[in-house]
Amino acid sequence: MLTAATGSVDETRAFGRALAEVVRRGDIVLLAGDLGAGKTALTQGLGAGLGIDEPITSPTFIIARSYEGPTRLHHLDVYRLDRVQEAIDVGLPEMVDDDAVTVIEWGDAVMAALPRSFLEVRLRFGEGDDDRCFELRTVGERWAARAELLRKAVQPWYVEC
Repeated sequence: MLTAATGSVDETRAFGRALAEVVRRGDIVLLAGDLGAGKTALTQGLGAGLGIDEPITSPTFIIARSYEGPTRLHHLDVYRLDRVQEAIDVGLPEMVDDDAVTVIEWGDAVMAALPRSFLEVRLRFGEGDDDRCFELRTVGERWAARAELLRKAVQPWYVEC
């Protein structure tokens, strides 16, 4: 497991841009953490790193948004779903199988419906108002093969937290 920290929303977005250097089409990035911990800010940075020009906003009330760019980004927020079956019903399997990067906020709630290879990013509040702590865990062979690349990408933010 890797740990990292940021001290502002802009730095969280920069951290997301660094993750974009590591993700590939077909990847899943699962985000977990408290409300307001920075999941959408991280996704905004990731999207910018993937070349997406349009504003990325939280899909809380509509469940899923897709963004076109050199690499398509599917952004889901499954906070309002009560059961894993609801994630399947809104098209999660089709989005994951797509030739895109899929980011799932509150993804730990639908982990059972996901393929067995993803990047898990847990976000926590830090000491200061804008401080955030990240725990990154690679799951499955697809991500294990990129563990060193991931370590290098997040190295500027590496800290024990």
